[in-house]
Formats: sequence, structure tokens, C-alpha cells
Amino acid sequence: MTEEDARAWAVSRFDSAAIDRLDSLAAIVAEEAERQNLIARSTLASIWTRHIVDSLQLVALGPDGIWLDVGAGAGFPGLAVAAVEPERAMILVEPRRLRADYLRDAANQLGLTNVTVIAAKVEAVSDKADVISARAVARIGALLASAAQCAKKETVWLLPKGRNADDEVAEARRTWHGVFHVEHSITSPDSAIVIARGVRRR
Repeated sequence: MTEEDARAWAVSRFDSAAIDRLDSLAAIVAEEAERQNLIARSTLASIWTRHIVDSLQLVALGPDGIWLDVGAGAGFPGLAVAAVEPERAMILVEPRRLRADYLRDAANQLGLTNVTVIAAKVEAVSDKADVISARAVARIGALLASAAQCAKKETVWLLPKGRNADDEVAEARRTWHGVFHVEHSITSPDSAIVIARGVRRR
């Protein structure tokens, strides 16, 4: 998927106000990347493919309701999803103070009143969510353990992964019950999304 393809994909699915917010988010990330290592510099030129659409493809995979993004970092997927779903409550959990400050500032610049930033490790968070996402944070088993207190019985976990997604699922199944499904990413043949439901410890 090229940058042009990625932006066209988003334009075909979300309204013009959402696209404007996404354009602004891309600019904010590029500016902040001069001050802190938000995303790999090599991916700045492909931000729509590697980060924005890679995040937005998650929207169709989860239910409505409160979304909690673990290790929110640069705001992918959290800020990107909040930008196209401004009525959805979005909780961004980010333990690094500088990044948490950036996330708050970015949400304010984008006019996203639906975003709450919690500057803490997810283990210290007790908010319940309908969707829990985490991108490049930890292996699946470790992530489920650290954020289990935020999940309800119906919570859907959306976990973007690389080419080792199937191996991580097999590893997680040794410790966790649940329905695990691996969906291919639309942005890269080397990427996948692990969708987990009904997760509970064995």
C-alpha cells in the first residue's frame, strides 16, 4: 500500500473533518519527532501507511464503547482512532511523562475532548474498557497479564503484531483461555492483527 493508497483508503471511509484531524495529527507527530523519538524516523515519510491506516483498520474490528490504548506512545492507534470517532471515549495509557504530556497537547490541538491520558503503567489502571489495544508494547501473554484488570468478559483485544503473530498466540494460549484470531493487516504482508475475545487466565 502506497501513501496515496493509504490516504485514499481513509478518505473513502471517514468524513472530511476526520481527515483534517488526521492531517493535523501527521503534522503534529512530525514536529514532535524533532524533540523526542516518537516513531522511527524512517517511517515519517510513510506515516499514512505505517501508522495512520495501520491504526484505523482496527476500528472495524472492535465493538462500540470505551477504548483503552496501552503504551499509547505517539498516539497510534489511540489518537488516530479518536480523530475519526470523536464521540468514543478514548483512554490513552502512557507511563513516560514526556510522551504523556505530548499526547495531552496533541489531543488539545486536535480538539479531541473524548481523550483522557493516564500517565502510568497499565498495571496501575483500573478503568474498564470495551476495546483494549496495544501496538508494539509487549508479547501477548505479558500484555494480557498487565491489563487484565481493565477487561470485562465482553472486552475485545486488538493487538497489531508482526510476522510472529501466530507464535505469540500459541505462546499466550498456554496461559490464557479465549478465542484468538489472526487477521492479516491491509498495510503490510508482514503484519497482522491478533483479535482476542473472552480472555481469562487458565
